[in-house]
Amino acid sequence: MPESASAQAVRATIGDSEFDRDTALTRRAPGVYDIDLSAGWTIISAVNGGYLLAVLGRALADTLPHADPFTVSAHYLTASQPGPAVVRTDVVRTGRTLSTGQASLFQYDDAGREVERIRVLASYGDLDALPDDVRTTARPPAIPPLEHCFGPEDGPAPVDGSSAITDRLMLKLDPSTLGWALGKPSGKGEMRAWFGLADGRDHDPLSLLLAVDALPPTAFELGLKGWVPTVELTVHVRCRPAPGPLRVSITTRNLAGGFLEEDAEVWDSADRLVAQSRQLARVRLG
Repeated sequence: MPESASAQAVRATIGDSEFDRDTALTRRAPGVYDIDLSAGWTIISAVNGGYLLAVLGRALADTLPHADPFTVSAHYLTASQPGPAVVRTDVVRTGRTLSTGQASLFQYDDAGREVERIRVLASYGDLDALPDDVRTTARPPAIPPLEHCFGPEDGPAPVDGSSAITDRLMLKLDPSTLGWALGKPSGKGEMRAWFGLADGRDHDPLSLLLAVDALPPTAFELGLKGWVPTVELTVHVRCRPAPGPLRVSITTRNLAGGFLEEDAEVWDSADRLVAQSRQLARVRLG
């Protein structure tokens, strides 16, 4: 969509945006970082898992000799809340093209004891050093033009509790995956949307970690309601995204035993598959 000169003038840049400020950490000692988790990235009553993954991803980028996440696997142990947190990182291995590290995020209980919220194992490299050879059968998702899609501002909030994260996103959902918002879920377990940051900041590998977990859950289109907490999330970053909005497609093929998977693909404005993910999540039945 064309933008006015005034809109372009206030566009945030990578390194100087709300996302960057809210994922910034203070290094207390080698491998130890302090952060105040922002309430601006909450949904219902918990801090969004993609935002948390970006926080840990930034800590590992500072710890490891390589700057770009290639694969990040996170186990979400307990729900994180806005407020003080500590991230501890360890270098597992360093190599010429890949380095591997682990990180954990801790908060404090009412007695002042540390509680581990998330544990991550990740490998980092240099995305700009990857070869250009691409052989794929994957195709970008078929999403209507951005101006024909709908965001949270286009209707009443269908989820009880905080939805502060939606104020920080440019999220425009494919109308064919919006049946849940009208009380008529399709039953297909699909969610597709245009995705960006509300202040216009372009995307980088860290914001891709947010993008894979920022859409409404596919469980809504399966006719389920309420929080869908992530148990485990693995993200593969495939290349550095081009400027412009992303297209995100998420599908669920199997809900069983109160758990479902969400497979996500993230495509950039140059029609490149820039990130993939799979997560296992719990759902509330009945």
